Amino acid sequence: MKLVTLFFFFSLSLLIASSFVSAATLQQQEVQVLKEIGNTLGKKDWDFSVDPCSGERNWSSPASKSYSTLNAVTCDCSFSNNNLCHVVGIVLKKQNLTGTLPPEFAKLPYLQEIDLTRNYLNGTIPKQWSSLNVVNISLFGNRITGSIPKELGNITTLKSLSLEFNQLSGELPPELGNLLQLERLHVSSNSFTGNLPTTLARLSKLNYVRLSDNQFSGAIPNFIQSWTSLQRLVIHGSGMSGPIPSGISFLKNLTDLRISDLKGPDSYFPPLRNLTNLETLVLRSCNLIGSIPEYLGNVTNLNSLDLSFNKLSGSIPNSLRVPENMNILYLTGNFFTGPLPNWIANPDYTDLSYNNFSIEKPEQLTCQQGTVNLFASALNGNNSGTYPCLGITSCPKPSYSLHINCGGKIITYNGNITYDEDSQEAGPAKSLRSGSNWAVSNTGHFFDSGISDYYTWSNMSKLAMNNAELYMDARVSALSLTYYGYCMGNGSYTVNLHFAEIMFTDDQTYSSLGRRVFDIYIQYCRGSCC
Repeated sequence: MKLVTLFFFFSLSLLIASSFVSAATLQQQEVQVLKEIGNTLGKKDWDFSVDPCSGERNWSSPASKSYSTLNAVTCDCSFSNNNLCHVVGIVLKKQNLTGTLPPEFAKLPYLQEIDLTRNYLNGTIPKQWSSLNVVNISLFGNRITGSIPKELGNITTLKSLSLEFNQLSGELPPELGNLLQLERLHVSSNSFTGNLPTTLARLSKLNYVRLSDNQFSGAIPNFIQSWTSLQRLVIHGSGMSGPIPSGISFLKNLTDLRISDLKGPDSYFPPLRNLTNLETLVLRSCNLIGSIPEYLGNVTNLNSLDLSFNKLSGSIPNSLRVPENMNILYLTGNFFTGPLPNWIANPDYTDLSYNNFSIEKPEQLTCQQGTVNLFASALNGNNSGTYPCLGITSCPKPSYSLHINCGGKIITYNGNITYDEDSQEAGPAKSLRSGSNWAVSNTGHFFDSGISDYYTWSNMSKLAMNNAELYMDARVSALSLTYYGYCMGNGSYTVNLHFAEIMFTDDQTYSSLGRRVFDIYIQYCRGSCC
């Protein structure tokens, strides 16, 4: 699992004045509260020898260009004829704070923004916050546990609630339906359970919802049709079941719709004819059957289309050649047939791997045609038991072993086992053939990484295991990474997979936070079924 990076900057609609231009100061009661808050958070570098609203010393620092580090206490100094300040915002991003969430925030009556993104905070969300009139709460990327207090439903001024990438659990409280001003609800990458409460249907001002990577149950509710202001909806691996409800057709303002890994029975393509503003459409592993509807070609702003790992069949509709700005077209792992369209290379990246296309003379095509991945895309095989695009018509002799240093250089292990080099540059729709008896195919794009695309990673931590050189580099895939050994002799094999964490650090910082969830298939069957 990739720990996605998302930052939200909320602009306070207040006239902010500080002691840079006036003699206004923060009242002592709030100064004392800041001391309590600093102690609870583990914030040790606030300098109380100067006024916290002065912007001097370490009370305010600009956002960095990398990962938006931000340290700011914001004040409104317009009170009492510009002589008195009140704290209206506390933003402490990427500070590696190791304390807990302060109940003392409730002692700041004018507070409108709490942003503690990417720290190492633990504990639970204080019920005392329910008395606040905040508009933005972001606890993104911490170690917060427990459930969402139902009392948060009392914060009727709240417009943005981001609780992503924590360890929260339990069901979403129905009281969240009282947050009628809410525009953003982000609860991905937690352990929430149960059905989505029906009271969420009241939240007609929602424009961005993220529910991914949880353990919800039940079907995606049809009440989402009430979210008519919605522009972005992301439901990856949520635990919910299909089919995608017909009410989604009412969400005409959607520009970004991403749903994947639905449980439940097969279903036909959802009714998206009215969603003409879509720019990104991902319906991956949603148990979809039937064909791709022709009307998708009318979505002229569509730049990313991912329908991979469904049971879609038929030919690729020629209407898909219409969107001029198509950047990504992933149709991996379906049952598409017919010839390849002559426009199929128009998108920047196209992945047609693992399908049943009728390709004339497939042996004359390589598995990688420019930016089009055709690995295992043709129905025809050959006498060698390999895919035609590999260009292998016969095997000189069978192999009985296969060792690959995924993403790394050639390594000799224990003095007698040599792991092949696998350091060729990959990409979001790429297949590569090695100089030995194997090939690799990669599919996927990191939509929310916040950094440039990357498909290999080098170790950033100290590894203590034996033969650590095996774990210095690795391939990274957003969706599917397949290694294919060919010309292998018949028989029984022992498969050893070596894993080490080389992206998340082993320390008490936000860089250590994350988890990985992935499936392993061997000979097309998953895990223990083999």
